[in-house]
Amino acid sequence: MFRIWLRSLSMGLALGVAAVASAYPAPPPDPSLPPSVVPPAIQQLRRAMLDPEVNALTFRSMDRLFTTRTVARSGPVWQLPRSDRPLDFTYRFEGVEYTPADFLERSYTNALLIIRDGRIVAEIYRNHTDAQTRFIAWSATKSLVSILVGCALQEGLIASLDDPVTQYLPELVGGGYDGVTIRQVLQMRSGVDYEERYDFGNPGVAARNHELALVTNQIRFADAARTIRRKHPPGAVWEYKTLDTAVLGWLLERVSHGSNLAAFAAQRLWEPLGAEQDAFFIMDGPPGTGREFSGAGFNATLRDLGRVGLMMLNEGMAGTGRRIVSAEWVRESTQPTGGPGPGYGYQWWTVPDSRAYEALGLQGQYIHVDPETRTVVVKLSYFPPGRSPAEEETAAFFAAVARWPAQ
Repeated sequence: MFRIWLRSLSMGLALGVAAVASAYPAPPPDPSLPPSVVPPAIQQLRRAMLDPEVNALTFRSMDRLFTTRTVARSGPVWQLPRSDRPLDFTYRFEGVEYTPADFLERSYTNALLIIRDGRIVAEIYRNHTDAQTRFIAWSATKSLVSILVGCALQEGLIASLDDPVTQYLPELVGGGYDGVTIRQVLQMRSGVDYEERYDFGNPGVAARNHELALVTNQIRFADAARTIRRKHPPGAVWEYKTLDTAVLGWLLERVSHGSNLAAFAAQRLWEPLGAEQDAFFIMDGPPGTGREFSGAGFNATLRDLGRVGLMMLNEGMAGTGRRIVSAEWVRESTQPTGGPGPGYGYQWWTVPDSRAYEALGLQGQYIHVDPETRTVVVKLSYFPPGRSPAEEETAAFFAAVARWPAQ
């Protein structure tokens, strides 16, 4: 069942940005828009950043391709004790037995972290990466945005998840998001007509938004929500939409009272978490006009992403002694509410036949949390674009990690 679900996921969803096989050519300029200030060479690098020939490099070099905004760390670091040991287990995939060393190469791994009972038991960097490398999380970013919504709710900055998003973003009155609640957006049940399809030869709204917001920076990604139409009644149908998370990021920016999403994330998550390195968002425009790409643009080190997973495992508590979100929010946000296969919570994927849940990002970015075995696994990858057997093999590896005694 898990393999069937993963196959449908990989074929049907983009998990944040375009899943194209190779760099596409620059489309004709749109005379209705101001000219792009992004150099043509950088534009074309952005179009090529998912390509299998270069993504092992681009996925940890986003600060060289995009304008960024820092999510600053501050204060005591959450010290992670270590009990490093050899990965002395095997896993089976399609009837063949493999070792973890096999897995690293077969599944296009840049970095892997395994935490058991609060201790690092394995930390592996490959392809000239190290503990200071900041990797893009792609759509695993969505799960961090969910955490920040929980922070805003507990502070009273959001009165209720059942408030309409237009109560906080009146710019969306009259469009597809009119009458949609924050909860429905969290669940990917907004009902707006935003098909997560990236056919750049015949671009729809998502492909056009990707090109003009993320490649040429001529528009803001979330602004598509102003004019998007409705496809289904709010709450009726689950459909994965990066635009939904962009709306959540915009809402968080609005309730932060003049701040921005990066600063909000630093104050509510990154500082109290005890992160050891600054993180950053890629932006959809230059300073003064750009907004953080909240749907898929967060970049951080392997260990700091591990700290996020460990905080969720600890029901909202960081190792610094500070609470990030309530235990109730952690439980509620990681329960399935619908979607393909096992279901989808508040921007978190749930794993079938277990209590585990995951933040998932395009082309193999994972924060896997397994409460039953007290395990967190972070895997940062460079899967080839499109459907990859590495998705199914990663699931088999995670299941083997859960069975591994690690003592």
